Amino acid sequence: MVGKRKLLRVNLTNRTFNTEEIPEAWLRLYGGGRGFGAKLLYDNVPDNCDPFGEDNKLIFCAGVLAGTKLHAVHRWLVQTKSPLTDGYCRSSGGGTWGAYMQFAGYDCIIIEGKSDTPIYLSIASGKVEFRDASHLWGKNTEEAQDAIKEALGGGKNISTVAIGQAGENKVLYAGTFCGRRSASRGGSGAVLGSKNLKGIGISAERSYNHIVNVQMMEELGRKQFGIMRENEEFKLHKEFGTTDGTVARNAMGIFPTKNFRYGLLDGFEILNGAEYKKMRIGSAGCYICGANCGMIHKVTDGEYEGAESEGPEYESHWSFTGPIGVANIGATIRADQICDDYGLDSMSAGGSIGFAYELYEKGIITKADTDGLELVYGNHQAMIELLHKIGRYEGFGKILAMGVKKMAQHYGQGSEDFAMHVKGMEIAGYEPRGLKATGYGYATSNIGGSHCAGAIAWQEWGMPVPRAVDRFEDLGKEDIVIFNQNNSGVNEIGIICSFANGWGWTFPLYSPMLTAATGVTEYEDMRFRGMMGERIFNLERAFLMRQGVTAADDTLPKRIREEPLHTSGMPGEGQTMGHVDEVIASYYKLRGWTQDGFPTREKLESLGLGFAADDMERIRGK
Repeated sequence: MVGKRKLLRVNLTNRTFNTEEIPEAWLRLYGGGRGFGAKLLYDNVPDNCDPFGEDNKLIFCAGVLAGTKLHAVHRWLVQTKSPLTDGYCRSSGGGTWGAYMQFAGYDCIIIEGKSDTPIYLSIASGKVEFRDASHLWGKNTEEAQDAIKEALGGGKNISTVAIGQAGENKVLYAGTFCGRRSASRGGSGAVLGSKNLKGIGISAERSYNHIVNVQMMEELGRKQFGIMRENEEFKLHKEFGTTDGTVARNAMGIFPTKNFRYGLLDGFEILNGAEYKKMRIGSAGCYICGANCGMIHKVTDGEYEGAESEGPEYESHWSFTGPIGVANIGATIRADQICDDYGLDSMSAGGSIGFAYELYEKGIITKADTDGLELVYGNHQAMIELLHKIGRYEGFGKILAMGVKKMAQHYGQGSEDFAMHVKGMEIAGYEPRGLKATGYGYATSNIGGSHCAGAIAWQEWGMPVPRAVDRFEDLGKEDIVIFNQNNSGVNEIGIICSFANGWGWTFPLYSPMLTAATGVTEYEDMRFRGMMGERIFNLERAFLMRQGVTAADDTLPKRIREEPLHTSGMPGEGQTMGHVDEVIASYYKLRGWTQDGFPTREKLESLGLGFAADDMERIRGK
């Protein structure tokens, strides 16, 4: 028996809502989670849609395993048209939201239209209430969520998401927050702000109603925990989270520094897990996950005394150190706190600030442009001020709020050559010249320069599936890139936390878990799973092409392609990526796409996506 799945459609313009049944066939075609969201986005958002227009939809998706007693499967996604990239946004968040979507009875929640006044939504017992949020406008993410929870009666059976001031101000990389966990990349929070939607609260009793075979699921849960508690990587992650990642990345020469000119940060040794642990005052995690990997830190002395953050995670360690060339733990904690309060994506914020520091160094901007701030490398105090300006959308912060790509278009003067983005999204904290399959993953990603959605190639770190590869080799990695992208789509049916893949349980247990949840029995067939991942990726690509993305966007910045990497004697010195065009052409061929990057009719029909073939031919013929 295949289980029934439902979605909630909410129209903010008319203040109406209705529940719709998700077609049973979608479970075998798209699986759930990210697959459902990709299909809904393709069907509901028109070509060349204005990201801030009423026609854009914002889709929350929970994985089919969310709300169970399993560990590390309770993440959720926001899918929309990105205001940052003008393309596809798939952003992943943690906390409790995915579980409570399933408790409320929904795999997906579609937000459409636009309210004429600030509101928040209350979802309970199959009903939606549209409540005034004028008193919440101007509050940060934590304040807004606390107020929504209180209005819903408080208690344990409530989960919330909300935006901060950055989303209200439509900062192009504002995120959507559940607690201090966020779906940040791509600007979903700005889309909520454009719709005058401050947040959503769900009140629901915990249940297993969305699971087809509860007994099987509970047996799998016991096996999962038995494997995890013996796994060394799980133990390490539980102890340190990602706070120890900076040392390893510097040792490999892949820690992007001073706007991706260097792969190593002077003084990086201080940014280690043991030093962060000295400041630890607690930990937090996603719904019932035993890792509890969100390490809470508080600065007890110095100029950042009192700063407190659930983090920073590795990417925020990097965002607030590498781009401005300074190793200061207190500054990372304060900066992370500021981003969480305002509701900012720390990676895009840090990347944009790092770009501004190089603009300043080159004389393209001066103190007259930066509100008097001196953007010299090492000045972390200026970085802190800039984060406030971005969140409040004032002064020079209005320029930084555009993101790197639009900043380069604004200033010109050759700055496009060192604007470190892919498709408009700032590149994450892994240097592609030292991880070249990862670099090609960035270049061909449907969402841009994110390290998620299959971009990171763990095969370059020794993972032997389908095979380990030399991280400095330029050619012959196209199949690795495709494998990772397709596999990511399958993982985000669940939705599995990306760290869980190293904890030993996903390969033997993930397929039967999906079967227990949905009733679909084919998941053990790797061809079935592979085709499902490929289907999701191709559908996202088709949506991208409908929004005006072209093959010219499948590339890396000129600095990465032509300038040698400097690592001060660490591995990777002198590396470039000069074969991008050649590799992308081979990637297209292996994908079954045209040489201008369109999925062919043959490919789409073989994946059950024939409905998209006419769109691709229409757009390609213009």
